Amino acid sequence: MVKRRVPPPDVDALSVPVRVRPGAGRDRVGGRYDGPHGPALIIAVGAPAVDGKATEAVRRALAGALGVRPADVELRLGATSRDKVFTVAAPGAGVAGRLSALRDGTATP
Repeated sequence: MVKRRVPPPDVDALSVPVRVRPGAGRDRVGGRYDGPHGPALIIAVGAPAVDGKATEAVRRALAGALGVRPADVELRLGATSRDKVFTVAAPGAGVAGRLSALRDGTATP
């Protein structure tokens, strides 16, 4: 189970819609999916969609791709759905740029 943590009011928070592809052959972050929460970042993980394993793997993959600590990423919506929304406590403006690059395909591998 993912612990919920509310960022302090002085820290900017970034809402990140995500489309999860569990059970993938390898972990991959990148691509765009127009989902119910707006343009979403596609994250494929090898973890199965059982007992929150895929959600935890996605949380860690998202943190790594954005260059933030996993503790700064928390699930806000979609615990049992492929369409999720995470909140990222973003200490700098670079996080939003990295997110856009990953989602829109302009990031370098």
